[in-house]
Amino acid sequence: MPVYEYRCGQCSKAFEATQSVHARPEDTECPFCQAQDATRLLSSFASTVKGDHKPGFAEMKAGSMLNERMDRFAKLPPLNAKRNVPQPNAASPSDPGSGPGADS
Repeated sequence: MPVYEYRCGQCSKAFEATQSVHARPEDTECPFCQAQDATRLLSSFASTVKGDHKPGFAEMKAGSMLNERMDRFAKLPPLNAKRNVPQPNAASPSDPGSGPGADS
């Protein structure tokens, strides 16, 4: 049977209860104040995989598709990047003789 975590609505204390999957939270009795005003809480759980797991065709295909997609995204420019386009008829800063005010 699973272990559920509850919080009492009257005394606000948290407690655990081993119950059937079909047990209703509103029928759960608080062990501290004996009120039937409990709220079931979401809790995390731990699991382990025993034995060897070899990836199947679908998993290998999904992995290769992900790698292919990531390669394509790596070649794209950043979303907020601005293009560095030279202005037409602009003097280059390395050429001191060109541009306005140059002696000819």
